[in-house]
Amino acid sequence: MFFGQHIIESSVLKLAKMHPFFGISFLVFKQANLPVGTMQELKINHLEEKFLQEYYLPDDRSDWFFRLFRVSIKKKYWLRPDYAWKGSQRVRTGVIQAFLHEKGSNKWGWKENYVPVLKKKLSRYLPLPTFELAVWLYRNQDWPQGTTPQDVLDNFFNQFNITEIEKQELFDSTIPQDIQNWLSEKPFSWVQLTEKLNIPGPEGIYDEGGTLSVLNIKGVGPTRNLLLNLAERVNLFTGDNGLGKSFLLECAYWALSGVWPGFQAYPRDDAERNEPKISFQILGSSGRTNKGESTYDWDLQQWSSQDERPTVPGLLIYARVDGAFAVWDPARDYWANNKTAYNAKPMIFSREEVWEGMQDKVGGKTTYISNGLITDWIFWQNSPEKETFETLKRVLKRLSPPGLEHGDLGHLEPGKPTRVPGDSRWMPTIKHSYGDVPLAYASAGVRRIVALAYLIVWAWTEHQEQSRQIRKAPQKRMVILVDEIEAHLHPKWQRRIVPTLLAVSKDLAPELTVQLLVATHSPLVMASIEPLFDHQKDKVFHLDLVKHDLFGSRVELHEIEFSIRGTADSWLRSDLFELSQPRSEEAEKAIEDAKKLQARDDVTTEEVREVSERLMKYLPTHGDRFWPRWTYFAEQHGVEL
Repeated sequence: MFFGQHIIESSVLKLAKMHPFFGISFLVFKQANLPVGTMQELKINHLEEKFLQEYYLPDDRSDWFFRLFRVSIKKKYWLRPDYAWKGSQRVRTGVIQAFLHEKGSNKWGWKENYVPVLKKKLSRYLPLPTFELAVWLYRNQDWPQGTTPQDVLDNFFNQFNITEIEKQELFDSTIPQDIQNWLSEKPFSWVQLTEKLNIPGPEGIYDEGGTLSVLNIKGVGPTRNLLLNLAERVNLFTGDNGLGKSFLLECAYWALSGVWPGFQAYPRDDAERNEPKISFQILGSSGRTNKGESTYDWDLQQWSSQDERPTVPGLLIYARVDGAFAVWDPARDYWANNKTAYNAKPMIFSREEVWEGMQDKVGGKTTYISNGLITDWIFWQNSPEKETFETLKRVLKRLSPPGLEHGDLGHLEPGKPTRVPGDSRWMPTIKHSYGDVPLAYASAGVRRIVALAYLIVWAWTEHQEQSRQIRKAPQKRMVILVDEIEAHLHPKWQRRIVPTLLAVSKDLAPELTVQLLVATHSPLVMASIEPLFDHQKDKVFHLDLVKHDLFGSRVELHEIEFSIRGTADSWLRSDLFELSQPRSEEAEKAIEDAKKLQARDDVTTEEVREVSERLMKYLPTHGDRFWPRWTYFAEQHGVEL
């Protein structure tokens, strides 16, 4: 059994104003059985460093110690790694009257009257909250079933050799009256504690591999206030054209990277001067969530940017519907930029730059941001080192349409490079059942998926290389944003694309995880996620135009409770797509008119005949499930079908 999270939180709050001498040096001296009235050799700095490492090093990403005893709220939350050798020495000097000590030596001892000296010197911070101090020190300890609070106190007093006079004069040994459910089967969570008490991370330590967990947009876009609580894995956005799906993806990219993938969002016409704001929360790989906020500067006509972020996002890839892409690499755009004077150019690729490459020319010097799909593909294919090209082949195969059946395209497999008229370069090809096709002549659907596969492989390969150069491990998280993922794809392909895109990480690195933010108009895309949907990891959102008042409507965002609908028709008739019938407009109108007639009592034969003629014109004559009901109704009103 472990101390409950709430017990540790309340203990940390109560200990904040305790003097640091009693939480560190005093306990080290007591545990070492420092004698009274005489001195002994004691390497206090070494002992304190060991003590700090055991009890005050809660964040294993750093060698900084947590400053539990802050005395003043203005004190920082972390102690330098050399605190035992420098900072703690100053604390001991403040109570030196309680010690026998030869200056410059390792000889220490208590004076005979050390207890009253300490009590008088530190009376402002006494008595010491014993139970709370024990809770902090033993926060990770697994206690036997049936342990009592008094057992915890006794363990503390015994471990640190606390005398009876010390208990009476220095310590408060009472047990809190409101203690309930103080033991739990769940171990203590440092991440949860820091979030609850708003404790920043250690100095110089950043949480990495962040994914977007919350996005709050005020005074911008189609609605005045939009709050989005995202899932950690798949997030699907649906809604009519013009309601803000692309806008959401671009704001999400901005929140994660601090770079707009196109034109920046502009505040609403009715926005107050101080209202426009984009707030967000990024979930780091440690499990800690950190908040950020960007406000709009009306004078500069731009959004404020956070130069330093407590959580650094993972690798980002945004595929726009027009064929453009945006890539943000923390190893290139964040870590390298912070450590050197190098200002990385935002990697916003037009459709042409994805294929032809991107260059940056400054002061007569040309820097190649990307060689482009055509050049990289040929280089990877002909390189003695085939690892990158093999990765590309795996990703292409995974993102491919269904297998070669009944005239299907089949797997996207690279063919032999070729030449095309008017171009001196070698051109990549894709194998088709009827021969190799140069990518320059490939269909729009093939070109879009090939570009997506290439950007994923290129971004991951570049990230690995850049990480190597700056001596950091590659990220383990990737965020992929795709607008209108079904664009140019055959229905069979639409039914595969989201599940396969989610699994792409397996082709890059075993430990890599992916968060997807995908906008779609396709009922087949929705049907495709039914087998893999996890209510703990995935979400569906719908943007809807609803009537606000007598003078107009407004856009609202709703998180949809996901349920299996089985067919694309059922998805079309759902609230996400809002079709009454998955048919032509004429057929839908005929069926709706027929239903109205069936609901009336005063129906004429001519009305039934007129609707019947339209039904026969727009509905198949056999097999449609509407016919049995209508045929009986028509015959009852004198119309033979």
